[in-house]
Amino acid sequence: MDDGSIAWERYGWERLAEGVGRRRLPVWDATTALVAGAEGVLLFDTGATLREGAEIRAQAQAMLGGRRVTHIALSHPHFDHVLGTAAFAGAEVFGAVGVDALMVRERDGLRTDAIRHGVAVEEAVEAADVLVAPHHLVSGEWTLDLGGRQVLLANAGPGHSGHDLAVLVPGSPEVVLCGDLVEESGDPQAGPDAIPSRWPAALDRLLSLGGDDAVYVPGHGAVVDAAFVRAQRDELARRFGVS
Repeated sequence: MDDGSIAWERYGWERLAEGVGRRRLPVWDATTALVAGAEGVLLFDTGATLREGAEIRAQAQAMLGGRRVTHIALSHPHFDHVLGTAAFAGAEVFGAVGVDALMVRERDGLRTDAIRHGVAVEEAVEAADVLVAPHHLVSGEWTLDLGGRQVLLANAGPGHSGHDLAVLVPGSPEVVLCGDLVEESGDPQAGPDAIPSRWPAALDRLLSLGGDDAVYVPGHGAVVDAAFVRAQRDELARRFGVS
């Protein structure tokens, strides 16, 4: 689709390819991304609060002439990537297999983690109360047809978490939405739910999806290339003592 009329920059978004843009959200520098087809719109990650999700929703509709987000892919179950999902009523929500049960089980933990990182108590409680877990679960790969554009959802992990989902957007250039499997604005964060022994293999999976010429979009930080991902893969392998 021709996205010449989409004013990405006016709303603080970065154009990545035709019909593809992303925004670096404030405070935690988390990425949210939009992929627009002729019939559907995919959002990758939804922000840390309902307020942030509502802002993303309003911007998406403004940039896309009133069209609504129809599909959501959640990269992994950390508060800064998932707590805005309830702002998108009616959207079909996708995640890595097993993440639905984990999010329901860890609802209190998500709320606590958000508060610990500076989200206002009232906002964290509100978002946790209406938490939306994925109802479409990706065990390997899942192709979504957005109308004239197909995107590939890939269960690329575990690595940064036990449930890492990436998105490949074919085109020129190809775009790989990496979630926190890749971070540019700081060292990759390995929290208690990380699987360090599998993380390098997850980055190998991303590189096999996109290849050397793709644009790689980290969960935090600036867009990178395959060489950056490969170097981060090697550093993680060294850091955690795996091949």
